[in-house]
Amino acid sequence: MAIVNVDDTSFTNVIQNEKFVLVDFWATWCGPCKMMAPVLEELAADYEGRITVAKLDVDQNPQTAAAFGIMSIPTMIVFKEGQPVKQLVGYMPKEYLETQLKDLF
Repeated sequence: MAIVNVDDTSFTNVIQNEKFVLVDFWATWCGPCKMMAPVLEELAADYEGRITVAKLDVDQNPQTAAAFGIMSIPTMIVFKEGQPVKQLVGYMPKEYLETQLKDLF
């Protein structure tokens, strides 16, 4: 499954309709966010059917970012059935990200 782009309007619907959703809070000007993009694309492909990867631009969607207290980007929050279960901050290689997600499945 491809990465899903969410906004302030669609965010709640997406995280509540999927079992696991990893939301990447990012911005176009953020260098580490750009570095995370291919990692998240690989993750979305490798874990298709088990986790949905979504991206939310914090500059375009400040309400949702503020609601989750996003102070640094990239920040990734994993939701299970609409509830946050894990938060990760900063760039990380795919292998490390996978180790952080393994305990959730």
